[in-house]
Amino acid sequence: MTNFSSPCVAAIQMVSTHDIKANLREAERLLTESACAGARVAVLPENFAVLATSQMVDCGQREASHAPVIRQFLADQARRLGIWIVGGSLPLSQRPDGTLIEGRVRATALVYDDQGNEVGRYDKIHLFDAMVEDAHGQYRESDTFEPGESVVTVETPVGRLGMAICYDLRFPELFRALREKGAEWICLPSAFTWQTGDAHWHALIRARAIENQVWVVAPGQGGQNSERRRTYGHSLICDPWGKVVSEITEDGPGVITATIDADHLANVRARMPVWEHRRL
Repeated sequence: MTNFSSPCVAAIQMVSTHDIKANLREAERLLTESACAGARVAVLPENFAVLATSQMVDCGQREASHAPVIRQFLADQARRLGIWIVGGSLPLSQRPDGTLIEGRVRATALVYDDQGNEVGRYDKIHLFDAMVEDAHGQYRESDTFEPGESVVTVETPVGRLGMAICYDLRFPELFRALREKGAEWICLPSAFTWQTGDAHWHALIRARAIENQVWVVAPGQGGQNSERRRTYGHSLICDPWGKVVSEITEDGPGVITATIDADHLANVRARMPVWEHRRL
C-alpha cells in the first residue's frame, strides 16, 4: 500500500464556455486555489478548456503540433504551482503511438508531475452516444471522437491513480480492470448532463467506489455552459466505503479537497476482502 505524506487531492468544478482563453484563465485561478489549499494533485473536469464540438478537431490538431496551447498551459501551471495536475480532458488528434487521426480526435486526460513533465495519458474508451431530454437532445461523441483502448494507471504522490472520464462511469468492467492494475484512487473528470447527473451521478460513483474499494475523485462541469447545455456539477470525492467526504452542491466554479487516506483504504480492504472472495 502506497503511503505518501500530505496526500491531499483537489477536485475542480468549472462552467466552461466556448471561449478557450477565458476557460484557461479560470482554470489557472482554480488551480492556484487548489495549491493554496494544500493539494498535491489537482484534477480538472472534462472539456475544461474546449467545450464546443465545432472547435475539437482544429484544437486537437494544434495540441498534436510542436506548439500546443493547452498542453503547454498544463505543464506551466504544474511547474509554477509545484503540484501534479490531471488535465481533465482535451482533444488530441494523435494516438499514443504517434500516428495522427484524420477528421476526429481523442478525448485525452494528461497527467503532469510537479516539474511540468507529462507522465501519464488516458484516452476515453466509452463514447457518449445517447438521447437526453434536454435542450441539446442528442449527443454523438463518436462523430467527433475516436475511442481509446488502454486501461491506464499512474503512480502519483497520493497513491496509484486509475484513470476514467465521464461516460466510462457506466461501465463497471473498466473500474474492475483499474483495481486489478493496483488503483488506490480513480479520477473521473466529467461533464454530465443535468438530467443524467440528477438521475445517476451519486449512485454510480458510490457504487464504483464500493465495488472496487477505491477512492473516487470526480470533478465536473457544473452550470449553464451554453444556451443548449446545462451540466450537473456536484463535483465530489468519495471514500472506499462509499461515503461522500466532500462535494460542491451548487452550480458554479469551485474547489474541494480531501485526503486520500491510505490507512482507511487498507482497513476497508482488510475488513471486507471482497477481492479474495470473488468466484467468477
